[in-house]
Amino acid sequence: MADVNRGNRPLSPHLQIYRKQLNSVTSILNRITGVALLGGAVLVVWWLMAAATSEAYFEFVDGLLTCIFGDILMTLCVLALWYHALAGVRHLVWDMGYGLDPDDSDKMGWGIIIGSVALTFLTIIAI
Repeated sequence: MADVNRGNRPLSPHLQIYRKQLNSVTSILNRITGVALLGGAVLVVWWLMAAATSEAYFEFVDGLLTCIFGDILMTLCVLALWYHALAGVRHLVWDMGYGLDPDDSDKMGWGIIIGSVALTFLTIIAI
């Protein structure tokens, strides 16, 4: 039988007590944006395959991707692309041994968030 003496073990912090850190949030968002980019790539491939199939099918798919919902979805994909790219650069900087102390890491985290939003707006304006 397993030892059930739990009196000497520390308890994990409860979710209501634990304060989320910027690094953990940005790391989770990096993984989420990676999966979202896969979904966006599937939509782009669907659009290209529709263009190669027939004019009527392309008009249907193009109509879906250029309606207001499609525009919002593609804008979120652009945001995910910029966020994921900037987070990848941050990981490269960390791999070189720079920016590992908490203050620098928080500055880079905010830089990723603000930079991805700014670059998304610049991309929308350029298109």
